[in-house]
Amino acid sequence: MQFIPYSLYPTFIRPFLFLLDAETAHGVIINSAKFCSKKPLLNLFKQEVSYSPVKVMGLEFKNPVGLAAGLDKNCEAIDFFGALGFGHIEVGTVTPKPQDGNPKPRMFRIRSCQGIINRMGFNNKGVDYLVENLKKRTYKGVLGVSIGKNETTPLENAVDDYLICMDKVYEYADYIAVNISCPNTPDLTKLQAREPLEKLIKTLKEEQSKLQVQYNKYVPLVVKIGPDLTDDMIATVCQLCVELKVDGITCTNTTTRRDVIHGMEHSGEWGGLSGEPLRVIANNTLAKVNENLKGAIPIIGVGGVSNVISAREKINNGASLVQLYSSLVYRGPNVVKNIVNHI
Repeated sequence: MQFIPYSLYPTFIRPFLFLLDAETAHGVIINSAKFCSKKPLLNLFKQEVSYSPVKVMGLEFKNPVGLAAGLDKNCEAIDFFGALGFGHIEVGTVTPKPQDGNPKPRMFRIRSCQGIINRMGFNNKGVDYLVENLKKRTYKGVLGVSIGKNETTPLENAVDDYLICMDKVYEYADYIAVNISCPNTPDLTKLQAREPLEKLIKTLKEEQSKLQVQYNKYVPLVVKIGPDLTDDMIATVCQLCVELKVDGITCTNTTTRRDVIHGMEHSGEWGGLSGEPLRVIANNTLAKVNENLKGAIPIIGVGGVSNVISAREKINNGASLVQLYSSLVYRGPNVVKNIVNHI
């Protein structure tokens, strides 16, 4: 039984968090969620949602709404977030070695439009730390792990970092998301071009086959793309993913565009823009990806999911699953329940 009235979040909890800078507030949320993940406390925060199962990539999801990567980077509070009713949770993005990320400040709220700009730069405690947390989880929903490369790794050697992460998380993940589209790691988005993408995916698919035999378990590979690709680039990515038998595509990562928030607070900050300002941009990319794929590969829709209408937009544009992050910050845990119960 839930004892915490999440309807009070916008009135009492959010105002306190918004007194803090965005990254400090993020740290407070993760530390609090980590503390509340302990079993005696977890039932206080459990949120009952409708059971709306969907089967995607051979996996059974208890509902189509998931938590996007970037919130619980190190898998430190997965049990708490699972208690909120998510059908799946994606942790990371994780890299082989721990790294601090970009200099602070590096996260900014655009309050007038419920948006967030971040340039975190894959700050995380490394894949070994994440794996230890994966081993301890009690969350029973679908778990995805987003993998990336260290900033100091040259782009031509990026595949090595993805392989290291893949090898270490494979046993404990339900699916693995290959993040090639974060705009906050130098040159990472260049991996979305044909030649480097083909090399990366071919190598990871070969490794997937080996690991499937080793663990007697097939873990789907999902490629996460950005919203700022040209139509030709979208067509190329989709063609390669179909040819190389990628298991899913996530649309989309954050955008570097600023036209939609021109003149607003922090609009001049560089980094990836998420939340409500990303919704239409991400939907446009999603629709184009869906048109190219013609149902060959399932799609996870991300970007601006804040209510049942925006979630249905993703599904109507071809998504089988949706993910959110920014709306959880602005609207609180009730956003999960409201979407799941009405989608």
